[in-house]
Amino acid sequence: MNAPRTPLNLDSKAPDGPIETAWDRHRQAIRLVNPANKRKYTVIVVGTGLAGASASATLAQLGYNVEAFCFQDSPRRAHSIAAQGGINAAKNYQNDGDSVYRLFYDTVKGGDFRAREQNVYRLAQVSVDIIDQCVAQGVPFARDYGGMLANRSFGGALVSRTFYARGQTGQQLLLGAYSALSEQIAKGKVKMHTRTEMLEVVVVDGKAKGIVVRDLRTGAVRSHAADAVVLATGGYGNVFYFATNAKGCNVTAAWRAYKKGAGFANPCFTQIHPTCIPFMGEHQSKLTLMSESLRNDGRVWVPKKQGDTRPPSQIPDAERDYYLERIYPTFGNLVPRDVASRAAKRMVDEGKTVVPGGMGVYLDFRDAIARLGRDAVADRYGNLFEMYERITGDSPFETPMKIYPASHYTMGGLWVDYNLMTTVPGLYAVGEANFSDHGANRLGASALMQGLADGYFVLPYTIGDFLAGEKAGFDDTSHAAFKDAEKAVAQRTDTLMSLSGTKSADHFHRELGHLMWEHCGMARTKEGLEAALPKVADLKERFWAEVNVPGSGDTLNQALERAGRVADFIEFGEVMVRDALTREESCGAHFREEFQTADNEARRDDENFQHGAIWAYEGEGVAPSRHIEPLEFRYVKPSQRSYK
Repeated sequence: MNAPRTPLNLDSKAPDGPIETAWDRHRQAIRLVNPANKRKYTVIVVGTGLAGASASATLAQLGYNVEAFCFQDSPRRAHSIAAQGGINAAKNYQNDGDSVYRLFYDTVKGGDFRAREQNVYRLAQVSVDIIDQCVAQGVPFARDYGGMLANRSFGGALVSRTFYARGQTGQQLLLGAYSALSEQIAKGKVKMHTRTEMLEVVVVDGKAKGIVVRDLRTGAVRSHAADAVVLATGGYGNVFYFATNAKGCNVTAAWRAYKKGAGFANPCFTQIHPTCIPFMGEHQSKLTLMSESLRNDGRVWVPKKQGDTRPPSQIPDAERDYYLERIYPTFGNLVPRDVASRAAKRMVDEGKTVVPGGMGVYLDFRDAIARLGRDAVADRYGNLFEMYERITGDSPFETPMKIYPASHYTMGGLWVDYNLMTTVPGLYAVGEANFSDHGANRLGASALMQGLADGYFVLPYTIGDFLAGEKAGFDDTSHAAFKDAEKAVAQRTDTLMSLSGTKSADHFHRELGHLMWEHCGMARTKEGLEAALPKVADLKERFWAEVNVPGSGDTLNQALERAGRVADFIEFGEVMVRDALTREESCGAHFREEFQTADNEARRDDENFQHGAIWAYEGEGVAPSRHIEPLEFRYVKPSQRSYK
């Protein structure tokens, strides 16, 4: 590994002192912007999912001018809309022992002690305000018979703290944020740019001052200047090609920021969701998520006998292995996602798959239907059952679901400090685009919580600390830095359009996905990761020699969009493999087979790896440099994670 040319500034700015009052004390200490002066500042927000839409709306409500960008035709089509199961909050409505501290504890433990304590505690604190905000917006959360907000359980917790709107929680929360965003658009405080893709971050005198974008309808490239830039562009799970993410989800915005000096933290921390419809063929477009909420009432099992191909109705209970309940009697089917996923893999590796010629386990609602009645189960999960039946042709009311783990969420992302600012001053990252709150594994129903916490309640405070020291109204797109960035975009486009290969970008993306899943997926080894590095390098070389991009660069061209995103995924894949290879331990979703306990659980190395790993770009063709942010645990003592 090469020595860094320029050390990254990794001052977390996390407050000292009692963690219970840290966020309040920090808000009192940071600089503020006069309300009359907020009208003079412009903030660019890239992405309009939960984090981006809530940030844009709230910043505009405070008085800032906001320019918001998304590559969809409407903010309502952001991938946040696909979230199903719910959103966590420490309200303790069930009076079952929940608290802000317990949510904080569960999150730190669930992330296998690889997250910054102060950020996680703030998230738990803010969670209670999110629910009030969303109820005020009219989000139709489920309610009990008496009209009170209902809660259900999710993996990694022994309390019921998950608020939900059937299996459409993400959709309803996004519509709430979209309504707030639409109000500000109508008032002229937010200028919305749809069907627009960010291709460069512009850094002027060491600070982020704008972006270069491509109009996806016309192909026109243009620059936008602002006083600060916020990236709310989601995660990079599609590096595996087959994932639960929308096909448009990509790493490009974060990768552009990385190449302009933003550190990329823990890229190997990628979550594999245990409850997805199994892979059925090379030419399907994506994998479909089945909500973790189904594990509240569904029981996961496989036949005890290897190669048992009998229909599930013909396999008696005595010949079924309810393996999560057997291995983890305390948490049972509600163990965290990384634990449940690896357990499913072990069952299939032992030859107990329920998908002939493929990979899968059963998620069975027979007992729940007998206990609660069909109507009650339909009320809780009806739309999810309908989705499953439409895709597979099987009704979960009649036969168990077949499920298997798949790439879902990414805990890694751009490094940010307590203010959510990256290592580039004036450049912020919120939601899944940053690394800050989940450590090595995200608990279910915490993604929506983090996105809305960042957008509604954290960034609107902390961005003022930076803007208060900046002269307002930067709008000089004629600056040399903008021209250089536009030139870089043009050169990249020209290079892609000039290639005369014979293979599509999808061909290379599929090959990358196979490579990453095999060597850097649910289980990793030193041997496999070392083999992957030259394979990724070879794939990159072949991509730039053999890809074919039809059409032209100055008009609507979805093949060009795709090729650019795949090129970035390939480059990112190398850093992800390097990160996994360097982290010689198992923690959370990062499972190195060499580092496991006698009963197949992740074995951490706190002496050598109790830190965040942050990678810095050192130039084309030069290996990136690795930096660390040590993690201190004063309130939750690191221990061997156990859900038994």
